[in-house]
Amino acid sequence: MRKYERKKNNILQKSHGCMLRRAAFFVVLVIFCLCAAGCSGDTAKSGGAPQIEGLTYADTVQTQYADQFTIYRYEEGHYVIEVKDDTSYLVVPEDAEVPQEVPEGITVIKQSPENVYLGATSAMALFGAIDAMDEITMTELKESGWSIPEVRNAMQQGDIVYAGKYSQPDYEFMLSKKCDLAVESTMIYHTPEVKEMLEDLGIPVFVDRSSLESSPLGRTEWALVYGVITNRLDEAKAFMEKQQKKIEGLDGLKNTEKKVAFFYITTSGKVMVRTSTDYIPAMIEMAGGRYVPAELTADEGHSQVGMTLESFYEEASDADILIYNTNIDDTVKTRSDLLDKSDVFESFKAVKEGECYTSGSSFYQQTDKMSDMIMDLHKVIKGEPEDLQFLTKME
Repeated sequence: MRKYERKKNNILQKSHGCMLRRAAFFVVLVIFCLCAAGCSGDTAKSGGAPQIEGLTYADTVQTQYADQFTIYRYEEGHYVIEVKDDTSYLVVPEDAEVPQEVPEGITVIKQSPENVYLGATSAMALFGAIDAMDEITMTELKESGWSIPEVRNAMQQGDIVYAGKYSQPDYEFMLSKKCDLAVESTMIYHTPEVKEMLEDLGIPVFVDRSSLESSPLGRTEWALVYGVITNRLDEAKAFMEKQQKKIEGLDGLKNTEKKVAFFYITTSGKVMVRTSTDYIPAMIEMAGGRYVPAELTADEGHSQVGMTLESFYEEASDADILIYNTNIDDTVKTRSDLLDKSDVFESFKAVKEGECYTSGSSFYQQTDKMSDMIMDLHKVIKGEPEDLQFLTKME
């Protein structure tokens, strides 16, 4: 009997302990759910924007094409530019103070900088499109490297000066010019010590990742980013509206199914082509063509892939149109020059039919005219290559 009582007491004690543990778990669960609900509400209320003490989230700047950045606006006039898989930037109005507690990982940029060093050459046209080119006083390209007439003129007049390559800038000169912002391309990550040095000198570095946009107008939409930085967001929005209107006629366009190849050949004989998700294949598709080679991928952050000439022949020998990238290799200007690269091109359909073109640096530098480039491609694909701005037919 006593043995039974002891066993019963043990069972009751275990049951009681289990009930206590369950009750405790239930209380913790309720508290967690309440906290989660509160946090979820805060997140929804902030629209995903970073919470910064002293600032109140207002809204998010709408984009239609770009997917590499998000812009959050705060009621106090500040903005946060959140760059995908990279840094976030707090843009502080000229007459405002920097918040005392800026979250770690956010770079502070003062709005309307006066002396910008531009290492991301594709951004120059966007500054010009929103009438902010005068804020750029230093660049990584010499005058001969620019295809934009306004930049050439500014360099001739001394308004913009060469301050060293992005990988080897003239730090002393930049300090003497009171450089207050360096805009770099993703190439800066190949020389991280340069980025670190600039930041140690008190020069904030903004890294432009527009080259990773899959949509051509996504690249152009980075005008919104520079509109925020230069306090010209309204001008940037108006500019984007004009760009969109230019290609409205291509909406719903039935694809011609003509194959278009865009490439260049390295000194080692490798053929460099764009990945299928790059903005140039997207431009070709928007213009009514089919990009070849199709279904090409590359490592994260890369927009080009190399292939042998034999593999390129298998993929593109029946292409209706060949476009040679003379921004990288300017040795090809005629079909004869192309054949000098390899006599294999003699059997390419486009070479036989004379449908070969070259593209210059404008395809990279004039990001404010992506819609015009798409229209050029459309003319070529349609078989009406007249009044071309960015493509030149090989003779």
